[in-house]
Amino acid sequence: MSQILDAYRGLKLRDRMSGAPGWVRKVGMLLVIAFAFYLPFLNILPFAYIRTDLTSSGSDWASVLFLVVVYMIVAVGLNVVIGFAGLLDLGYVGFYALGAYSVALFGSPSSPVVEAIQNRFGLDETWAVPFVMCIPIAIVMALIAGVTLGAPTLRLRGDYLAIVTLGFGEIIRITARNLDNVTNGATGISGVPVPPGPEIDGRSFFNTIDAERWYWLALSILILIIFLAFRLEHSRVGRAWLAIREDEDAAAIMGVAAFKFKLWAFAIGASVGGIAGLLFGSKQQYVEPNAFMVNLSFLFVAMVVIGGSGNIYGVLLGAFLLTYLPERFREFQEWRPFAFGVALVVVMILRPQGLVPSRRRAREFEDRKVEAEEAAADA
Repeated sequence: MSQILDAYRGLKLRDRMSGAPGWVRKVGMLLVIAFAFYLPFLNILPFAYIRTDLTSSGSDWASVLFLVVVYMIVAVGLNVVIGFAGLLDLGYVGFYALGAYSVALFGSPSSPVVEAIQNRFGLDETWAVPFVMCIPIAIVMALIAGVTLGAPTLRLRGDYLAIVTLGFGEIIRITARNLDNVTNGATGISGVPVPPGPEIDGRSFFNTIDAERWYWLALSILILIIFLAFRLEHSRVGRAWLAIREDEDAAAIMGVAAFKFKLWAFAIGASVGGIAGLLFGSKQQYVEPNAFMVNLSFLFVAMVVIGGSGNIYGVLLGAFLLTYLPERFREFQEWRPFAFGVALVVVMILRPQGLVPSRRRAREFEDRKVEAEEAAADA
């Protein structure tokens, strides 16, 4: 019995959970979700960045949580592209920007697009596309952009694909900045619509003060996306992505239509990025090009790589750390780029597979380590 207990203690938490009965896993998951929904009111955490006074410097806790969840959605979507299909996308911020601009262009009465529609059909000056209708518009626009980008470029591999996608992200931002007649240029678009809801104390349900409501909305969407991502990972499409990521040529020989499945990855990842951008733009109620700089794309990729490419729980952890820690240590703002670079180097040296890697990637790194040790011993 003692030997069995010792072996059980030596198991990793993930192995323990996978070996637990189904009802235990479900109860544990419900407790985690309940804890996540209660987080905006949990001001006793030693690591919480608490700002209940909105007039003070920094960000309030609920707003930080909202940004964390939005970036988690981004990380899950980018993980489909990088972690599942093995495609390096350095322009993911372009899809994020398209989602934000979609709700702004069609939902804001001050948008040049809405003004043109008003003038064309003689509509009232306050008319705009309802927020609910902006959701499918944002998803479709991001999806079309993903297919348009992927169709001519997914025949490229490695660094060449990364350079092309990097250019796409910059094209979206520069285009938004220069199209004064469509996006208001560098001025941006204000009056971005918010989700419908009852008025409370004379304010709309979703407003800039009660950030916890935005957090709950984003968290609900994140849970749905995580569920769909898990289903997708273990589907026929997910297995095709795995084969392409491991060896595209071998997968093609075995009958996997590599180009088609890579295009699927780009389209699905772009759609998720569009949803995250829509939430961000609606919460800010203002969209402008400088909010989508290229360094944001690098941050998104770092979330996936540091957390653990291919593992959904890993990328969630990476998104949390790289979003929360800069907010927590705002007083060291001048040192943040240096600390970020040092953290990246340390993680790549000590945990090249990521903080919480997928089991397959962890085994791959272990095999490579053993091969390197054997080669060194033979030499």
